[in-house]
Amino acid sequence: MARIVMADDGIVFDGRTLEERPLGGAETSFIEMANALAARGHDVLVCNKCEGEINHRGVTWRPISQGIPHTADLYIPNRGDKLLKHCRGAKRMIFWIHNPAGYLLKWRYQWKLAWRRPTIVFSGASHAGTYPAWAFAGGREIVLYGLTDLFRHATERTQAPAPKAVFTSNPMRSLDWLLDVWEARIRPAVPNAELHVFAGIATYGAAGQAKAGKMGPVLDRAAALADKGVILRGPVPKAQLVGELASARALLYRGDIGETFCSAVAEAQAMGLPIVLEDIACMKERVVEGKTGWAVKGPDAFAEKAIQVLADDALWLEMHRNCLTLQNAWGWDQAAAEFERIAGLT
Repeated sequence: MARIVMADDGIVFDGRTLEERPLGGAETSFIEMANALAARGHDVLVCNKCEGEINHRGVTWRPISQGIPHTADLYIPNRGDKLLKHCRGAKRMIFWIHNPAGYLLKWRYQWKLAWRRPTIVFSGASHAGTYPAWAFAGGREIVLYGLTDLFRHATERTQAPAPKAVFTSNPMRSLDWLLDVWEARIRPAVPNAELHVFAGIATYGAAGQAKAGKMGPVLDRAAALADKGVILRGPVPKAQLVGELASARALLYRGDIGETFCSAVAEAQAMGLPIVLEDIACMKERVVEGKTGWAVKGPDAFAEKAIQVLADDALWLEMHRNCLTLQNAWGWDQAAAEFERIAGLT
C-alpha cells in the first residue's frame, strides 16, 4: 500500500459531488482516479477546496487551506502551477493535466516543471502533441480517462429506438453550430427527430456562473427551437444520464479545439450510442471510424452521417453492437493501474 496525495485548487467539490450533481470532465476524472486508487488498496488523501474533511469511498478529502503534506509515495497535483511547489518530499510526482498544454509554456509553469521534473500525464496522443519536445518534464505519459462504471453495463438492444439524439457537453463547445446544422439540415430530413440538450451552467459551479453571460444566449437559442425538436433538458447527474442514454439513438457533437479526451463521447459509446463528430483536435481518437461513429469534416458531411444513423435502423443496430463490443472495456481501475506503473508502485 502506498501513501498517495492528490491536490486540486480549482472549483469546490469532494468525493460525494459526482453522485449528487452534474460535474465537469476534469473534476469527474479526478474523483474517479482517487476512488480507483483507494479501491486498489492505497491510502489516498485529497487536498482541495472541499468544504470540510470527509472520508468517502475510502478516500480522505481535506480542505487545501489546512495544507498539503510534505511527504508521500506519490504526489499528484492536478493542473495548477502553485501545486507544483508542495509535497517536496514525495518520492514520485505525476502532474496531471486536462487542457491543451500550451498554458504550461508560461514561465510560472516552466520554472517549476524544470525544478520538480514531474512525469506529465496526457489523456491522448493529440493532447500530448500540444506540448513541444523542448519544454520541461521529467517524463511524458498518456493515460486515457477511464469510463465511470455506471456506463459499462448496458444491455444490447434488439430494436432501433426512436430518433432521439443527445448533446451532453459544454454548451460553449459549438452547441450553436450544432443547432444551425440541426435546424437547416438534419431535422428537415428526419421530421420526427429530437435533439435533447443536457447542458447548462450548473455543471461548472462558480466557474459556470462566471460564464453565464456567454452560455445564456446559446441555451436560450436551444430553448427557442422547441418547434424544431430541440428539447433543453439541462445538466443531470450521471446516474440519471445513464437512463437517458439508454433510450437515446445517437450523440451529436462537433468537438472543440480545447477538447483533449471528451468523456461525454466515451460514455455514450459505452452505452451503445453511435457518435457523429467533426474531425477536430482529439475527436478522431474517440471513435472507431465507420464502426462506432464518424469524425467528419464540415457541416454537410456531419448532417449526412447524422441523418443516416437517425433514419437507418439496420445501420444503427450494427453500430450499436460495435459500440458495446469495442468501446466499454477501459475503466478507472485500468487507468489507476497505469498511474501505479508510472509511479513504480507495482
